[in-house]
Amino acid sequence: MITLIVGKKGSGKTKKLIESANDAAKKSNGNVVVIEKGLKLTYDLSHQVRLIDSDAYGIQGADALVGFISGICAGNYDLTDIFVDSTLKIIGHDMKALVQFTEKMNALSTQADTNISLLVSASKEELPEEIRSFSVES
Repeated sequence: MITLIVGKKGSGKTKKLIESANDAAKKSNGNVVVIEKGLKLTYDLSHQVRLIDSDAYGIQGADALVGFISGICAGNYDLTDIFVDSTLKIIGHDMKALVQFTEKMNALSTQADTNISLLVSASKEELPEEIRSFSVES
């Protein structure tokens, strides 16, 4: 399952990510991963959550992020949840690219049997129609 957590800057998306990731870590029999741009969440997440800095691996653009997340899924058979903070900062502020990225993540989520949550700094109304059904507001 894929979820887009949407809202403008300061609307509580990151707080929701922290709560969801920590909750997932408590309930999961596998691994929970959070990908973020920078390491701002180091002290907010449970030690059971694997925190990855996209900048440390030079991840820029939608295709790079798709490949990176696919590699994480391929290397972890027991991965249950992936959270991506600052999705638009990583892939670029292009809504067409976001649609394609979301569709690829939805397919990967099904194939890998992994929940994927993407934080998007935009209102639900700003999202293209094709991906609005995946969104929840923070």
